[in-house]
Amino acid sequence: MSDTQATPPSGPGPAPGGEVDPALLEILVCPVTKGPLRYDRARGELISDSARLAYPIRDGIPIMLPDEARPLDG
Repeated sequence: MSDTQATPPSGPGPAPGGEVDPALLEILVCPVTKGPLRYDRARGELISDSARLAYPIRDGIPIMLPDEARPLDG
């Protein structure tokens, strides 16, 4: 039996540890405004400044549904 671990496949999708794959972050846009998103690693959210919404990330998967988004204050 080998002590080496299998390397996960590369490409879009959830990265190990619940992080969002950087390739996926590059192609995602806000479903409301079609504008860019900002990744807030500390809160585990994708932020749409133009729509004033924060989309949650669960188990490394962005939940891009406006009904699931948190409105931003201010």
